[in-house]
Amino acid sequence: MRSEDLPAADRFPWWCEQMAQDIVPSMVSSPHADDFRSVVTVAELGPVLLTALDYPEMRSVRSSALVRRSDPERYGLSVVMANELCFAQGDNEARLTPGQLLLHDTSQPFETRALPGAGQGEMVMLQLPRNALPLRPERLNPLLARGMSSATGISAVFAHYLVGVAGAVGRREVGEREVRRLGEVALDLAAATLASYIDAEDRLPLETRRQALLARIEAFVEHNLADPELTPAAVAAHHHISLSYLHRLFQHREHTVAAWIRHLRLERARADLADPRLRHHPVHALGARWGFHHAADFSRAFRTVHGVPPGDYRRQALKAGGTAVDTASMNG
Repeated sequence: MRSEDLPAADRFPWWCEQMAQDIVPSMVSSPHADDFRSVVTVAELGPVLLTALDYPEMRSVRSSALVRRSDPERYGLSVVMANELCFAQGDNEARLTPGQLLLHDTSQPFETRALPGAGQGEMVMLQLPRNALPLRPERLNPLLARGMSSATGISAVFAHYLVGVAGAVGRREVGEREVRRLGEVALDLAAATLASYIDAEDRLPLETRRQALLARIEAFVEHNLADPELTPAAVAAHHHISLSYLHRLFQHREHTVAAWIRHLRLERARADLADPRLRHHPVHALGARWGFHHAADFSRAFRTVHGVPPGDYRRQALKAGGTAVDTASMNG
């Protein structure tokens, strides 16, 4: 939903209405109230609510009176994407920069100020029911209005996942069958992220810890696909788990660990082969770029999946303008 679809005079009232409806009621002011250009994306993902916001300079105050009048009893865990944001709640106040995480509580007054910058401010927020988190409010209170890094560890996995889901929702790529599962994973990652900041991982349910571990494994594998030494054993060793436990984590998935790694490598190589910007790179070099350091192994694996050798696939894809239909799927 874009405010620019409305007359200029209606844009700021529309934003205020959306914030009250999709987050919580608050008093909003802005020097851009005469022509408030914003974008709001909202998606219910099972137990959680995803909200992506694009906005100019503004100020929002949620008073004690507004809390008493209406409280959904939720936490919001957000990723700041663009421009700086000042946020105050309780005894804490933070000036957040892009890439940082912010936790807020709808049951307490707060003030937020989106500062002027080179462009629009951007944020992706996950709203969590208070009773859905296995962490006590008194343990989480010190995290309110505190800038938390999303550069490493489980917080990086959470931020990457949340931004990715928001993008897929915005592009209408999320089907009805996926919605609840995406929300459940987001909830598990949020819980694991918050627990990591208060040393409370042992308070998390076993399934939450398992999902967080799987997400860390997925992020590690995708980041290291180019390494020919990336094997199931290397993945297990990096995460300090046994190889047998790693295989158990994947037992209900479509692929084994090794087959999944191979699948990801082939998909990356296939995309490179179809990319006209890489047309002058030798086929074997593109295979090596994704961990296939023997040209024969790459050609054999690619042909098994796509029905043609990688060189033929590239010619078909580039001739078709960067897309090609797999021979295997045509014959299947």
